[in-house]
Amino acid sequence: MNFIKSISAILFASLLFVGCKDKTNETTSDTTTETPKVKKEIAAANLQTASFTIKGMTCAIGCAKTIQEELNGLDGVQKATVDFEKEFATVSFDKTILSPEKITKVVEAAADGKSYKVSNMKI
Repeated sequence: MNFIKSISAILFASLLFVGCKDKTNETTSDTTTETPKVKKEIAAANLQTASFTIKGMTCAIGCAKTIQEELNGLDGVQKATVDFEKEFATVSFDKTILSPEKITKVVEAAADGKSYKVSNMKI
């Protein structure tokens, strides 16, 4: 009985490590350095905020953090936050550069393109 519990604990721990892979620890063979991207100021008249639900996230680091980084990397995004526990995201963006449809496509294409589903988009 103890043996089965030990094997179960090892399998569970393995699933956690595989399922919540943190992309920030990955290294690449490219040794060139990139200059940090400077965000342009967004005129108040062009600033729009979208709030929406994201279904399909399984962990805070591998899913929510990855989606948040993808959104913050988009041209025209002032700030994006993703709350794993609430399955909720808020994005402040320049409406002349981005649209809610483009934001939805970026979120749903993250990871394997099948994991995440955006719903309840409110502008």
